[in-house]
Amino acid sequence: MPQSRRYLLISLCALLVIGLAWVYLRSTTPVVPEAIKRGYSEALAQARAGQPGAARVLYQQLGRPDLSPKRRIWLHAELPNYPSSVALKLADADLQHESPEVRIAAIKSISGLVPNGQRSLLLGPLLDDKDQSVRLAAVNALLGLSPDDLGLYFGPLEQAIDAWEQVLKSAPESAENHYQLARLHLHNAEFKEAQQALENTLRLAPDNLPALVMQIEVLDKLGQSDAARQLLARQLKAQPDSAYLQHALGLWLLNHGQSEFALLGLSKAVELEPNNKDYRYDLATTLHGEQELEAAQKQLQEIVQRHPNDRRARVLLINYWKESGQLQNVQILSAQLEQMNPDDPALQQGL
Repeated sequence: MPQSRRYLLISLCALLVIGLAWVYLRSTTPVVPEAIKRGYSEALAQARAGQPGAARVLYQQLGRPDLSPKRRIWLHAELPNYPSSVALKLADADLQHESPEVRIAAIKSISGLVPNGQRSLLLGPLLDDKDQSVRLAAVNALLGLSPDDLGLYFGPLEQAIDAWEQVLKSAPESAENHYQLARLHLHNAEFKEAQQALENTLRLAPDNLPALVMQIEVLDKLGQSDAARQLLARQLKAQPDSAYLQHALGLWLLNHGQSEFALLGLSKAVELEPNNKDYRYDLATTLHGEQELEAAQKQLQEIVQRHPNDRRARVLLINYWKESGQLQNVQILSAQLEQMNPDDPALQQGL
């Protein structure tokens, strides 16, 4: 056979293989309708605003195989407000996504969607992820869980913590590294080591308020409650308009059985940062604990008004209204929740 004919046959075979591969890929890759492709921004806006149909379009967008990692991450930030078996399936699938950033976003979604005990079964395998940042995100998501909650992953988590500790100790000194070390020591009940790491953190970053509040927690665990109280008092005197510190004061007093005084700190934190839904939620639950049901309801109503997609506040408000026999309000808020997400577990359980 002449050489030119041999080359021609080889070229034709190569083109045939390429063509068959193209046809195969076209047949196995799901086709996303144009209407869904164009609906991303609208779906994200609906989810953020807690509008009717939000869960459906959110799931629809997360189910797209053609979505960029950046867009998937934004959707995952909204997913915990729309729990269901479908939401969990979508988050679980993204634990295997090729992008480490998407896997981390899925870890955060599952942390918001799943109770402690079940969370370890889903996130435990990520302790062996090939990417260090994903492994660390999994450690962060599992820190603080009890040995019973961790189950089979108690040992692997301890190994991952030890490995992370070595990484932090060998890394260049920074406030963030010392702070992370303190968190690991606190998890391991190594309170003196945690205290030292926090002192190093505050030496490098004196204004690091999370480290300061953790130091107060560690002092308490070391049995030095007076020192913790004095430290908190000094910081509040220096920064009386810090909502973060006022909130920390409220929680500290609450943990020490002084709920009436705790309300002052929690109320001040809300006054200083009225749009902070976590501060307002803690104030509402503390008011409820003090039998101030109407005041607690008002705080939750304010959260729902400012953050319509906040499921946690919405569900608690429904329960508080049930307590006071305001069934019309229960029906209205339950109907809104059903419009947003008809598969919400709270509705399935007869909220």
